[in-house]
Amino acid sequence: MTITIYGIKNCDTMKKVRSWLDAEGIDYAFHDYKSAGIDAAHLNAWCDAAGWETVLNRAGTTFKKLDETEKADLNREKAIGLMSAQPSMIKRPVLEAKGKITVGFKPDTYATLFG
Repeated sequence: MTITIYGIKNCDTMKKVRSWLDAEGIDYAFHDYKSAGIDAAHLNAWCDAAGWETVLNRAGTTFKKLDETEKADLNREKAIGLMSAQPSMIKRPVLEAKGKITVGFKPDTYATLFG
């Protein structure tokens, strides 16, 4: 089974996720979308699975620094464009495992998925 976590290397939540997976002995690949980028196919699949409202990180500083016009009238297409242009606007982590996509980190959710 291929397990991939997507995020940003120095993010505190990403550090927690990697520590949790390591402690559970779960092998995974890590994709740093800030340095390696992310393609539209992934963003569309994540938005299909979780909804663009979940995938877009509105609480982060990158989103908060946007002009009000860029934040206005958000929809799926506009959100994907923003996340594509600035991947730090993607909520972290995105986990692809067992044919599922999980956005964000909750140890209980991970325990259920890998249990």
